[in-house]
Amino acid sequence: MHSRAPAEPYRHSFESTVDRVDGRQVVLSETFFYPEGGGQPADRGLLGDTEVVDVRDDDGKVVHELAGEPAFAAGDTVHGSVDSEYRTYLMGAHTASHALYGAGRRLLDDLGYGGFGISDEKVRVDFTTPTDIGDETLAELERLTNRAVWESREVTWEQLPREEALARDDVAFNTKTEEGVTGETVRIVEIDGWDVAACGGTHVGNTREIGPVTVLSRSNPGEGLTRVEFAVGPTGIDRRTREMVAARDAARALDTQVDSLPDAVERLLEEREQQTEQIRDLREQVIQARLADLRDATVTRDGREWLAGSVPSDDANALAEFAQELVDGTGAVVALVGESGNYLAVATDGSVNAGAVVDAVTAEFGGGGGGDDTLAQAGGLGAAPEEVVAFLREGEFEL
Repeated sequence: MHSRAPAEPYRHSFESTVDRVDGRQVVLSETFFYPEGGGQPADRGLLGDTEVVDVRDDDGKVVHELAGEPAFAAGDTVHGSVDSEYRTYLMGAHTASHALYGAGRRLLDDLGYGGFGISDEKVRVDFTTPTDIGDETLAELERLTNRAVWESREVTWEQLPREEALARDDVAFNTKTEEGVTGETVRIVEIDGWDVAACGGTHVGNTREIGPVTVLSRSNPGEGLTRVEFAVGPTGIDRRTREMVAARDAARALDTQVDSLPDAVERLLEEREQQTEQIRDLREQVIQARLADLRDATVTRDGREWLAGSVPSDDANALAEFAQELVDGTGAVVALVGESGNYLAVATDGSVNAGAVVDAVTAEFGGGGGGDDTLAQAGGLGAAPEEVVAFLREGEFEL
């Protein structure tokens, strides 16, 4: 006994004989509850006075999982009530996935169907296509889908002989669905003049019943797949409203109109880049000035000149470059500490082992690092920069 929901999706109330009761699991002689499958969730509702929490297909039998053990028994007649609001949402959401696929037929090359799924908040459709689905293509998918909704296209379904369905080039098959087509017939759902697909789900009779479709995002869940997620009906309206409020707030903050936001943002990014470049130049000047001061602030350890100090930078790689630059210019042992005290770079001409200096500092202040004879670095030091510098200048440690 299969569900009659796909054939009669608008039927929300029915009477049926109870075939079997096994604890909270119930099988009926006939049901209009849709069992979970093919990406569509199970219907919700009541059998008698007991909530139906799950519906599944078990070897051709539709099993209704109840919230508790029912008051009825095998042989009784029970009233079934499908949650009409949820069923209506599922019908619209499922048909919307077909409408979106139909839009994809018009925009994407070598289009294939990789599956779909419905949740309470959104719907996903997985495409297989070599076409890069960028922002403009995503917006066009949404526009065409909503156009199909607005045009009030009729939605119909029928059973076709298996071989006839598989031979049709216009019928979209989920790869898994196609491989599993073993029955004598295949159910075909068609949006008039827009899309044709093999599908066993529940659908609206006209695309106008879908309501607004709002594309939310795209992603790549696997090789060769592009996932498009969207919201349908009230959820989509709420999402679009939030986006409009955010866009108007942004436009007001930038003293422009919503339509001019891209240009305003581009100008803002250019200004930020210019300011960032200016800050970078000023910071470089400050660092170079500090390095110049350090050249005149050397100390002698074991007969060798040591140049140790802090610079206003916490870029570990930059510290290493600065230290190497000073070694090349002075021949001294150079140890530079970042302004937070967390980072250290040591460069030498090889007469002092740079890695050994780093080991001595991390042994004293924690952190970790490494390097070779002429260049080594450390991070995560647990001290202020002046403490590290004092240790490098005056501390006792063996190399």
